[in-house]
Amino acid sequence: MAQQTIGIGSAANDGTGDPLRTAFNKINDNFTELYGTSAFGQQITLSGNKVSSNVTNANLVLEASGTGAIEFEGFQIRDNHIEGTRSNEDIRITANGTGNIFVGAIKLNGTTFSSDDSTLITFAEGVDVTGALTGTSASLSTTLAVTGTTTLTGATTVNNTLTANSVTTNAISSNGSNADISIQPSGTGDVVISALRVNGTTLDSSDSTSVTIAEAVDITGALTGTSGSFSTTLGVTGLTTLSGGATVLGTMTAGSVTTNAISSNGSNADISIQPSGTGDVVLSALRVNGTTLDSSDSTAINLAENVDVTGTLTTTDITTTGNIVVSGNIAPATLSIGDLNITADGSITSDSNGDIVIDPAGTGAIVLTGTVTHTGTQNTTGQLNVDNLRIDGNTISAPSSGGITLTPQAGSTVALGGIATATEFQATLGEFTTLRADKIENDTSNHALELGTQGTGPVKIGQTEISTTASTITGLVTNGDITITPQGTGAVTTANQLTLTGSFKQAIHTFTGDDAITEAEHAGRTLLLGEVGGNAQVTLTLPDATGSGTTYKFVVSVTNTSNYIIKVPDANNTIDGIITYLDLDGTAVTGYGTAATSDTITLNGTTTGGLLGDHLELIDIATDQWHVRGCMRVPTSSNPATPFSATVS
Repeated sequence: MAQQTIGIGSAANDGTGDPLRTAFNKINDNFTELYGTSAFGQQITLSGNKVSSNVTNANLVLEASGTGAIEFEGFQIRDNHIEGTRSNEDIRITANGTGNIFVGAIKLNGTTFSSDDSTLITFAEGVDVTGALTGTSASLSTTLAVTGTTTLTGATTVNNTLTANSVTTNAISSNGSNADISIQPSGTGDVVISALRVNGTTLDSSDSTSVTIAEAVDITGALTGTSGSFSTTLGVTGLTTLSGGATVLGTMTAGSVTTNAISSNGSNADISIQPSGTGDVVLSALRVNGTTLDSSDSTAINLAENVDVTGTLTTTDITTTGNIVVSGNIAPATLSIGDLNITADGSITSDSNGDIVIDPAGTGAIVLTGTVTHTGTQNTTGQLNVDNLRIDGNTISAPSSGGITLTPQAGSTVALGGIATATEFQATLGEFTTLRADKIENDTSNHALELGTQGTGPVKIGQTEISTTASTITGLVTNGDITITPQGTGAVTTANQLTLTGSFKQAIHTFTGDDAITEAEHAGRTLLLGEVGGNAQVTLTLPDATGSGTTYKFVVSVTNTSNYIIKVPDANNTIDGIITYLDLDGTAVTGYGTAATSDTITLNGTTTGGLLGDHLELIDIATDQWHVRGCMRVPTSSNPATPFSATVS
């Protein structure tokens, strides 16, 4: 119907306007049209500071126009974006008490980030951790990239490759039985330990100064060099092997000298080996004293080559055991000495399951010159020292001050198998394809935990996406919900105004029997009074009022003539407020207020209301104090009566 306008004439009291009856008919028709089509009163109720829907289970929709937003205090909701409206202010979602914040199956509690369903948390994109990354253990299927310093407080095991600009630790150990630890530079690069430089098998100084060894050095292999300078005495407790030419300008004192050649450093100069006093010159077991040559151990002297004796050869006896044929080489394919076998190809073997024991006397050492090729397992009992690096059991450590540096070649990595555990792991950049941890937290007190991405990419957590350029949380499942579920009695609390561009859906709970009302289970929901048969008493007990502001809204969904009773928990609590009644015998409206001692509300389905659709609301407004308001109807043939009584006090 189009709007009807009342004719008021051309001038006051000129008799040309509409008669009163005609005018008021137009008014009634206009109001009938207005009330029949307007949402207010029919679909929406404004009561105090509350906007509610009158249609059962209907949404309450706040919708901005075009690109507009719905604004709340401090933030706004635009489409599916939550945006802050104050410059440089955070948007906080804070759980109550020990409650958690749930985003999908992700649980946030303080600075603790965990999984609500005990499954692993998967970061499907790169994760940029600008603070310290701390955890009890981590399993990474691909590369962990860290742009800053990485500190591992426990032992660290890396099953694959570790790439870092530098690694600071007190111990590096292999995680495989008898496995090597390989530190390999890139290309022609060196391994630098402080100012000590290692390139292949070459050890020198990176700053061109002398290499100073301030402690005793135990060299079990060959010591090879082009020159050596010693400011004091060079003391060697074991054997010293010089594989090249050695020139001694001063005096050399040694318990013994083992060499393939000793030559003089002067033209036509003699080599003089002089014993002290009545001592002998002993060459192996051959002893020389003056012009006397004999055996120092009283055994026979064996001359394995042809001997050209230009003087007289005097001997008492020559004894041989077996046939010895010497013609350049030893003729037998195998020379057996006890359980030891020496074959013509240079192999040394033992009889079945026999050990080969090489045991120098005293502080003597086993000296092997040239390259040693080893096949099989090498077992070392005791401690292995290499320069300033010590290997003892499954521990690699620096026996003196200084760190241990693992420097692979450029483009290569240091592989740590198994779980990498360290007291603290520091690195400029850690790269992970998948990061698994029970806990990710900031190592700096009171600092935020930041999850960032490269460029403008978002942070994806499960099926939820968090924008890194705006305060936006986006669900990735088409038509899927975003659910934030606190743990236990926890609640989802917003510190500032909440703006909704969509609808806000309240859950429904139906009471069919006696029950205790709790904040966790019933607050903020639509509570239906729905005793199934409508003929059995239902008693509901409110929680203790504390001034929390919690609201409980009750709607009658089944008329019950055997009473719906709502009462306080103890004699300290009371109820204040008013409930209005419409008497269906006519149009009379009556209101009943509470008394000072009122603590019980009874809806009997007749005189005190409780018909289908009747409703009331209870609010926790102060300690031991409840507020009530509601609208009831009294059926025909019944007269309204107060629903309030004092049954608890």
